[in-house]
Amino acid sequence: MRIVTRICVAICSMMLACNGTLSGPLAAHAEGVTAAGEKIFAHCAPCHSTKPGENKVGPSLAGVFGRKSGTEPGYSYSSAVKGLNVTWDETNLDEWLQGPSKFAKGTKMIYSVPDDKDRQDVIAYLKTLPK
Repeated sequence: MRIVTRICVAICSMMLACNGTLSGPLAAHAEGVTAAGEKIFAHCAPCHSTKPGENKVGPSLAGVFGRKSGTEPGYSYSSAVKGLNVTWDETNLDEWLQGPSKFAKGTKMIYSVPDDKDRQDVIAYLKTLPK
């Protein structure tokens, strides 16, 4: 698992080096915030799938809304996430994306989305994913 975590850290570091932070400005899209969120989510895709049951370095985010933390089948969660006991909604996903290690001390996730609008766009996109 440490190797997988190190690979994720390396991928995230490369993405930051190439793209800056996730808070960069986005061009307005006719498709609305969901399309903007999908574009931002591309930074998350190396570690998270949007397909049900397809876990990567991180758990699948398909159907994350309404799901209890630490319960995606087939994914090995940290004890920090297993112990959260939250049901994912707009409020706690926003807090999580601001700083996962602040939300759940000891989590494996290190990547955050510092910009408010970017977070709301990603959350709007995540809401569209099938269960």
